[in-house]
Amino acid sequence: MSVSSSSHHSDHSYILNSPGAMASRQRSSLRGTSSLSPVAPDQQYLSISVTDPVKLGMGVQAYISYRVTTKTNMEDYRGVEKMVIRRYSDFAWLHERLSEKYKGIFIPPLPEKSAVEKFRFSAEFIEVRRRALDVFLHRIASHPQLRFSEDLRNFLQADEEIWAMERARSQEGTLFKKKPSDFMQIFKDVQSKVSDVVLGKEKPLEESNPDYEKLKHYILELEEHLGESQKQAFRVVKRHRELGQALSEFGRAVKSLGDCEGGSLGKAFSGLGGRSEFLSYKLQNQAQDLLMNFEEPLKEYMRTVQSIKVVMGDRAQAFRQQQELSEATKLKEINLEKLRLVRPDRVAEAEIELREMRVQCDEATRRFEEIVKRMQKELVRFQEDKTHDLGLAFHDFAEGQAQLANDTADAWRTLLPDLESWSQVAENNGI
Repeated sequence: MSVSSSSHHSDHSYILNSPGAMASRQRSSLRGTSSLSPVAPDQQYLSISVTDPVKLGMGVQAYISYRVTTKTNMEDYRGVEKMVIRRYSDFAWLHERLSEKYKGIFIPPLPEKSAVEKFRFSAEFIEVRRRALDVFLHRIASHPQLRFSEDLRNFLQADEEIWAMERARSQEGTLFKKKPSDFMQIFKDVQSKVSDVVLGKEKPLEESNPDYEKLKHYILELEEHLGESQKQAFRVVKRHRELGQALSEFGRAVKSLGDCEGGSLGKAFSGLGGRSEFLSYKLQNQAQDLLMNFEEPLKEYMRTVQSIKVVMGDRAQAFRQQQELSEATKLKEINLEKLRLVRPDRVAEAEIELREMRVQCDEATRRFEEIVKRMQKELVRFQEDKTHDLGLAFHDFAEGQAQLANDTADAWRTLLPDLESWSQVAENNGI
């Protein structure tokens, strides 16, 4: 089964203007030798589209594949155009890799999986997901850091066999590749932490930053209000569809009544039925437009808020690690001073341990500060994008409702002369 999406193909172009960024990237074996001449940063572009969803496989093994087309003049890419076939799990792999490597950045969210099996391959679900995956790549390609990701290049260029090898290679060294002894140590560490909290020996460390507290409160409020808005948008879409269906059924019934009556009365009924079916068509189209351009943008920003909360969790973890290492460093400094007095033979070993601990502490501080710095920039981008995207969605919503109201008024208005004429005839005939 092939699901056509030619009427919804997108082709986003993004101007890349970070001087010197490409010179710092290492060449990948997947990239090959580029035939492109160096291009000035302000003339670089990266255009990506997700199109042509196709159902492959049977039964529980069935899935949807997508055509991902890339056009670019960036030096790190192989040629000016490349087309690959990807499935949802490939997009999920890219999302996971970016989340691991770019702590502090709001990784664009993926559309959720269908919780209802029977809807997985409906035309509407497939098109909604295709558009959401297109937006996912749109936001990555327009991001000043993510667009230079080697994982993105591999995702966009690697042929099927090489792509499978790349995914397998990238998964090596993950949690599932750890040795049994590693799992035991992880278990012991978690068990120790839980025991400390239960016994009251340890309380979670949190930032005492008033501005950050305001931010957390804002994000929670935004999540609540976006959720309610999306819920009501769903109801508006549903109401349009139900009213459209009702008008369609009413139109057919009235036209049948007109056929039964005949004469001027039958003509009037047929006109009423025709207008009802016309408005049913308008409402159904408007419902689909609202789903794609009003409800879905609200859902995407709901998912984006979840991405922000993930970064906030990473920030909290980085802060705790930095604080714990800082305290551990202080304890080692105190211990070293004690050893100088009572165990001079162990001073050298303690000094080495202290230096190593300070290195770890400095690294943890750097990680935390990097996350904070990235978050500040990300929040500016988020607010700018949200203002533009939701402003456009609400403008299109209002414009669409105004047009529907005009179409509705015009449809009924053009029918009035026929109905008035029939009423006059009926009155003259004493009906």
